[in-house]
Amino acid sequence: MNTQKLTSHSFQSARAANLSAASLLSQVVQTLRRWNQLARQRRQLASLSDEMLKDIGRSRADIEWEASRPFWDDPDRR
Repeated sequence: MNTQKLTSHSFQSARAANLSAASLLSQVVQTLRRWNQLARQRRQLASLSDEMLKDIGRSRADIEWEASRPFWDDPDRR
């Protein structure tokens, strides 16, 4: 294999690895943002008054159950 082909192949491999790493990093950031969003929403639900919960048709027990779920427990990922 000549030097030009070797360099070209190495560059393409490095580029593919960079794209793969960038894609992985993007997925990690997206997951962390989603987990943060879930944790924030659950804290907000837990802070609602009983009157507000009644308005949205939920009981305090429903909200306590939801708020006690771990942040990584994403209902959209099932």
